[in-house]
Amino acid sequence: MHDLEQRKERERQEDLAKLRGLRPIDDDFMRCIFRDNIPLAQMVLRIITGIDDLEITKLETQKDMKRLVGARSVCLDAYGNDAEGRKYDLEIQRSDRGAGKRRARYHASSMDIENLDAGQDFDDLPDTYTIFITEHDVFGRGKAFYPIERVNMATEELFNDGEHILYVNGEYRDESEIGKLMHDFSCWNPDDMHYELLRDTTRYYKENPKGVEIMCRAFEQTREEGRIEGRAEGRAEGRIEGRAEGRIEGRAEGRIEGRAEGRIEGRTEGRAEGLEEGRVEAMRKMMKELSFSAEQAMNVLGIPDSDRKRYTESLKV
Repeated sequence: MHDLEQRKERERQEDLAKLRGLRPIDDDFMRCIFRDNIPLAQMVLRIITGIDDLEITKLETQKDMKRLVGARSVCLDAYGNDAEGRKYDLEIQRSDRGAGKRRARYHASSMDIENLDAGQDFDDLPDTYTIFITEHDVFGRGKAFYPIERVNMATEELFNDGEHILYVNGEYRDESEIGKLMHDFSCWNPDDMHYELLRDTTRYYKENPKGVEIMCRAFEQTREEGRIEGRAEGRAEGRIEGRAEGRIEGRAEGRIEGRAEGRIEGRTEGRAEGLEEGRVEAMRKMMKELSFSAEQAMNVLGIPDSDRKRYTESLKV
């Protein structure tokens, strides 16, 4: 118990140190500051989209999207609806790789699937905005925004299908609203932030005991999920290694005794795959060295009558 308490205290101190350095552009922190915070999401989306009267009516963080059977699932960082029925997926991507073009396409498609039920007309699809705020300027042109729209190449007119993909450059800085917002997204100290709402929310989760406790619980949950995933991976690796060892042992025991039953999962599965080969080899050895007939060898090895035809055929190979 003493060791467990020491570990928990050590982990808490590590969490508090980590919390001090977190910024809104960090995934764990972003999900907490946006959770149930419609005013903050509304402010950010108004600045990014340029829709000044945008009114968010619903907001979810880590939203699991409806998926087709066998398709890859999607979990959205922040998913919101506005009063006009438009849908917004706000993603924070610190890794350039995580902001790939086909990922943006998949996120947009997932929102379409989520928002059209069987029997509905395609014209009922709402306008969707897939927004990636990236820590780096992934397109390297120094722009604040990179709006992605479909274009009719023959007429050079916008296709206007209601799907909007928008990349926001997290490195962008100037005195505009977006320049100040991206500055604030990269601040770990709330005192350095321009926007009061973002500053107050950040301070709550870094300094208010209730906010700090919420963050520490989130860290603990992430840590526990990591332990569970690690244990699952360890068991999977163990099974693979067990099977490999079991096949070797199964073959060896099959050659020597022909009755390798196995006592652990790996050996049992190895026997299923390796014992038949081992028995065939043992039969050949008995027939060569002891002058047994195939029938006598199968009697010694205890091979069931139902399997003997298959073993006889295997001897010919």
